[in-house]
Amino acid sequence: MRTALVIGTGLIGTSAALALSQRGVVVHLTDHDPQQARTAAALGAGTDEAPGGPVDLAIVAAPPAHVAATLADAMRRGVARGYLDVASVKGGPRRELEALGLDLSAYIGSHPMSGREKSGPLAATGDLFEGRPWVLTPTRDTDTEVLNLALELVSHCRAVPVVMDADAHDRAVALVSHMPHLVSSMVAARLENAEEAAVRLCGQGIRDVTRIAASDPRMWIDILSANPGPVADLLADVSADLDETVQALRALQSSDDAKRREGVSGIEDVLRRGNAGQVRVPGKHGAAPLTYETVAVLIDDQPGQLARIFADAGAAGVNIEDVRIEHATGQQAGLVQLMVQPKAAPVLSTALRERGWALRQ
Repeated sequence: MRTALVIGTGLIGTSAALALSQRGVVVHLTDHDPQQARTAAALGAGTDEAPGGPVDLAIVAAPPAHVAATLADAMRRGVARGYLDVASVKGGPRRELEALGLDLSAYIGSHPMSGREKSGPLAATGDLFEGRPWVLTPTRDTDTEVLNLALELVSHCRAVPVVMDADAHDRAVALVSHMPHLVSSMVAARLENAEEAAVRLCGQGIRDVTRIAASDPRMWIDILSANPGPVADLLADVSADLDETVQALRALQSSDDAKRREGVSGIEDVLRRGNAGQVRVPGKHGAAPLTYETVAVLIDDQPGQLARIFADAGAAGVNIEDVRIEHATGQQAGLVQLMVQPKAAPVLSTALRERGWALRQ
């Protein structure tokens, strides 16, 4: 691939353009908002000048509701040899294109499984997709050349290609992305009118659960409008679990021992099923999840503290597998939780204590 046209310079489009530009591809940028395209160009994502002729690959990074119309316009104008979209739903846009009577041999649907809570070109980075799954949904009609262009794009973005059926993809993202986002928003909504004294007690757990609720509602309305059925089906299942959990909790309030036992059984069931589902979440680099030991270190909220911890861990020959930070309420301090291989935990603990760090047991 030598040339590309990115149509839509938001977070995903600009991030893909940055990755391609960094690898020597000449990228042309266009957007319904010309200022947004100029911003992306100023960031080094390419040029907002129109290409002089057909490019190798056109990448449509428009909201799901506008993908089919944008693709149809680009295909009718013959702006590229191959066409690809990066919308988070795949079945609907393809059916819309089929209904328009277009030849779809030059088109392939795709979805990079990466993003941020922030949107727009200023939030974009050239490494946004690195190591992340990038779903491709070819059909029997897809030209081999177009599939190869898509694979080249994924390679340039250093993502991991995953081939799926379009409708299977939509059911999958409803489960792992769309439904969790709504649940996160529902939990976060409980905080809107909560007492300030209660909100000040927020710890890492509530931060983890509500993090994705910070995303742009307008973007999510577009996404959910394109995949409502599978998401509604999953939420119906969650609703049934909620009803049973509420009943179990009410039973725990009873003075009747038998009802209390039923309540305990109901709560234990949902917690155990949660355990069983959580262990299926892929671990580091998509491998099977591993159990790590946690070394908790108390730090002051000052510049350079994290760098010192990582440097001291490196000097001890210990690889940090994951890290979490819990900030203390009302204090300029926090707790850094370093996840390491079990056999490395005592080595790291000893090394950090010797270097003056305060560890929490």
